[in-house]
Amino acid sequence: MNDFIDLLVEKEDSKTRIDKYVVENTTDLTRSYVQKLIDDGLILVNGKQIKSNYKVLEGNQITVEIPPPVDLSIEPEDIPLDIIYEDKDIIIINKGKGMVVHPAPGHYSGTLVNGLLYHCKDELSGINGVLRPGIVHRIDMNTTGVLVACKTNQAHQFIAEQLKVHSITRKYNAIVYHTFKEESGSVDAPIGRHQTDRKKMAINQKSGRNAVTHYRVLENLNNKYAHIECSLETGRTHQIRVHMASIHHPLLGDEVYGPGKDPFHLEGQTLHARVLGFIHPTTKKYVEFEAPLPDYFEQLLTKLR
Repeated sequence: MNDFIDLLVEKEDSKTRIDKYVVENTTDLTRSYVQKLIDDGLILVNGKQIKSNYKVLEGNQITVEIPPPVDLSIEPEDIPLDIIYEDKDIIIINKGKGMVVHPAPGHYSGTLVNGLLYHCKDELSGINGVLRPGIVHRIDMNTTGVLVACKTNQAHQFIAEQLKVHSITRKYNAIVYHTFKEESGSVDAPIGRHQTDRKKMAINQKSGRNAVTHYRVLENLNNKYAHIECSLETGRTHQIRVHMASIHHPLLGDEVYGPGKDPFHLEGQTLHARVLGFIHPTTKKYVEFEAPLPDYFEQLLTKLR
């Protein structure tokens, strides 16, 4: 059962950031945990969701909802991994469709982390805690492609900083509904939690975070679909899926942001993380890795031509 903490903002605390205010007025809550609660919609001001940079005002009624702790023991599992590259600092994986990156409610086994724990033994960074050892970034369960995990905290911090300043190269291939007249374009629209469905993301001009996706049309298909390449400036949850749906080109197979019916009975969205490039934490040289299009993607392209 979830616990609830109710707070009333006094005059002297007015104009304090909400995450800082909650940490200072509760016990045993870290700022990063409070920010996660905010992102998950579990901290409300006057009954409404807010962003971490919201500044509280005198008289604000703040409700903090604390989920119950989960007793977890994440076990190593002998799961076959498609390893593109590995050294003492990093391991580059081509993640298959249907694999969850790290343990979460409903998925405490069979994840990429379970496989990494078996393969790397104790050589994974611990910055993201027991649930996400080595994980710097993630891709959705039904998105395939290249992903980096870190073996040391130093490597983790070095790559995480590149993610923070948007200097990492990330190129995705996708098949979307409807053909394009233009050859390329960009979507610059902030993304935040959907106001009524917390499992979804949405374009949110008021409380969303900056998000930019550039796309390039590789091929229009059968006057109905298009094969595109997307390059990310930012890395928001479901960014490509939300942005492409917002310009009326939802991803084929996307059950959340696309049409209700999928004529090809796919397992989720046709999205593949093809290229990942960054400065290596030890050599300090730019490295780039590529995961070939999966078989189902290639077969679908052939069918649609």
